[in-house]
Amino acid sequence: MAEKKVPLRTCIGCGQCRTKKELVRIVRRPDGSVVLDRTGREAGRGAYLCDDPACFEKAVRKKSLSRALGVPIPEELLNELRSSGAGNEAKADPGGGCHAG
Repeated sequence: MAEKKVPLRTCIGCGQCRTKKELVRIVRRPDGSVVLDRTGREAGRGAYLCDDPACFEKAVRKKSLSRALGVPIPEELLNELRSSGAGNEAKADPGGGCHAG
């Protein structure tokens, strides 16, 4: 029987490919609001980040987050995302790529 494929996503901060469970998803909902989605099931346009403050800050600095979600992210919302847990627990193991087998 074939092995079940594990969904992989790329962090928009550092560019590392990881499993969906290792990343945090930030979502632009259909109504335009941007929220942190720890379940990965929120409806809308999503962007994935390592659960590491450095990746979050790099994505903000490079404007990767705004580009991925297709909307400008106001500074007060960035502060809210920082305080609500985007990039607060470094649980992902560095290394490995998207095509690691």
